[in-house]
Amino acid sequence: MNYVVESYENYREEDRLTTNQARRIEFITTTRVFDEVIPSGCKILDCAAGTGIYVFWLADQGHDVTATDITPRHIELINQNPAALRYEIKTAVMDATDLSLFEDGAFDVVLNMGPFYHLITREQREKCLSECLRVLKKGGLLVTAYIPRYFVFQYVAMNDKNYLDAALAKQLVETGVLRHDDEKCFWTDTYYSSKEEMEAVYQRHNLRITDHFAQDGLAPLLSHKVDGWDEDQFKIWCDYHYSICREQSILGASNHVIIIGEKI
Repeated sequence: MNYVVESYENYREEDRLTTNQARRIEFITTTRVFDEVIPSGCKILDCAAGTGIYVFWLADQGHDVTATDITPRHIELINQNPAALRYEIKTAVMDATDLSLFEDGAFDVVLNMGPFYHLITREQREKCLSECLRVLKKGGLLVTAYIPRYFVFQYVAMNDKNYLDAALAKQLVETGVLRHDDEKCFWTDTYYSSKEEMEAVYQRHNLRITDHFAQDGLAPLLSHKVDGWDEDQFKIWCDYHYSICREQSILGASNHVIIIGEKI
């Protein structure tokens, strides 16, 4: 896991969802869904909070938010944000596979929006999901983000021809696993999954699936187009994307996807 931490320590995660229009779509779509599905006044754990973009948005909506992340730099940036003091946001550097700092059933909502796709063994992923469910109240919501297996090669190969490699494509499709020491590693330790797998995982963990949506769709592949739109055009696209983000065919053709389930 140190390789994942090293990757994020050297990457400006705080800019990821704001540097261009295409990336903003992910945040706009996700918060629109959250506004609809998360009840008011919830106690929420964001167990891979990054630098806090969702943490502060949720706090603005009146939720009691706890932010943890495995990357020390991310938690430091959250703590340095004046809003963290204003909202009394609790923070900790923590691995999402071990949430032992928290009691059973401590949260109404758990955001697992990052750990899952950096856990390259099934044992690690099961441990992460089990811990998230342990600290989640009965009737609470588990929100998990994943990166679709059949999208990722298209994205990296179109952005850098050095990754237009048949062996890499075969590896991603057949295993979904990318390791930091792979010859054609374009990121860090990562696991890419599918709609069917994620729904099976949720059902196996006795979660009732309540939502499943594409956060950004094809926008990352078309960023040069999206970034050329004016605000009116951009809004039309955001509204259109939201209207189709739950369409089954879109879930596998998106850079990021979220599945939400209720703990039964």
